[in-house]
Amino acid sequence: MIWALFGILVGIIAGFAIDVTIPIEYTRYTAVISIGILDALFGAIRAEVTNDKYDAVIFISGLFFNIILAIAITFLGDKLGLDLYLAATVVFTFRIFSNVGITRRVLLQNFLQKRKQKKAF
Repeated sequence: MIWALFGILVGIIAGFAIDVTIPIEYTRYTAVISIGILDALFGAIRAEVTNDKYDAVIFISGLFFNIILAIAITFLGDKLGLDLYLAATVVFTFRIFSNVGITRRVLLQNFLQKRKQKKAF
């Protein structure tokens, strides 16, 4: 898990250091891909924190599936003349908030439980 966070940090630093211009017609694709990546990342963090079975293969496959699904939905919307990328964005964002909420709740419960145990001794 630490390697995933390290890789993301390196990617963010590289993204700020390298000047890359994305054509305006690809901004929707870039947005839904970014949200899909964040969804996979926060799902992995939730799995790690809640002691669910975290598996790197599941993480990588989920990451690529989210990217492909986001691109496909956005492409279909472009062909139909609809803003379907908004639907993908809403769903991924809902999942991100759900995973963050679960992670926050588990971390807070663990903190309060440890605090309660310290007071008992």
